[in-house]
Amino acid sequence: MLLITIESSCDETAAAVIRDDGEILSEVVASQAKLHAEYGGVVPELASRAHMERILPVIDQAVKRANIKLTDLDAVAVTNCPGLAGSLLVGVVAAKTLAMTLGIPLISINHLQAHVYACRIAAGRDVFPCVGLIVSGGHTSLYQCAHPLEFELLGATIDDAAGEAFDKVAAMLQLPYPGGPNIQREAEKGNPKAFHFPRTFKNDPENMNFSFSGLKTAVRYQLVGEGKQSFDDLQISGQLRADIAASFQEAVVDVLAVKARQALKKTGMKNLCVGGGVAANAVLRERLERDAKRFGYHFFTAPLRLCTDNAVMGAIAWERFRAGEFEDLDLNFEAGVVRASQPKR
Repeated sequence: MLLITIESSCDETAAAVIRDDGEILSEVVASQAKLHAEYGGVVPELASRAHMERILPVIDQAVKRANIKLTDLDAVAVTNCPGLAGSLLVGVVAAKTLAMTLGIPLISINHLQAHVYACRIAAGRDVFPCVGLIVSGGHTSLYQCAHPLEFELLGATIDDAAGEAFDKVAAMLQLPYPGGPNIQREAEKGNPKAFHFPRTFKNDPENMNFSFSGLKTAVRYQLVGEGKQSFDDLQISGQLRADIAASFQEAVVDVLAVKARQALKKTGMKNLCVGGGVAANAVLRERLERDAKRFGYHFFTAPLRLCTDNAVMGAIAWERFRAGEFEDLDLNFEAGVVRASQPKR
């Protein structure tokens, strides 16, 4: 049996053809990174317009590369939450059109669940139950995952997502977008102990939430001084930029690693699955691998190409297919971001 998955939740237009045994017959991703680079972040209106231009060619390429016909498909799956409203709409309309035209089942995909499921794809075996840590430009969340389709929110960011903080700090350091890989490269030349930036909620094991706003402000103050807003004519020496990048990255990684460990202890689980664009960060991966050996848990993450948005992680749709969980053709999108949970006292 064959399934096509469609992903358009933010700024990547993607499709993949996946067999029910998990074999990936094709995958196509059309990136918008260059389109948004001059703005220092994703512009929703531009993203949705780009999806409209690319969605049909991407689906066509995925089908051709799989060496099948559209009529060979047994189901179509699409990300319908969460994400940017206009971007999600393009993918949902395309998927509903395919389902209606071909007379095949329509399956919805939760983008966050799919990021955790990418760890299952990479591992080639079951990783559930687990604690799921999703770290990206739009999300920083911890979940207790009893099953691929059963998630309970433990905590989330109360302000910026970690990836968003990387982008904003990169802009302060006069580094190009996207911020994550550019800060990582700059940090390789710096001292991660040069500045001790704040680590909000790190020492509160009852609070599973995150906050990166104070960290961002601390970087700003280090660069321009307290109370000043302008970066005009700011001259940053090469070593200072590298040291701030390294110290900022160290603070983010430290918080993510500690909160993940606290979540494992709180839930009693032994598996940690980490997904999302920030999961591609080499320093984070190395820290979590060390912590897994030191504290006795199993760490799973996806290969770099499956950390950023893609349609392969849409293989989670087979879980819903087998459970008979299909959607009507009035399927809508849900753009909202999952909010932080309240800590239990």
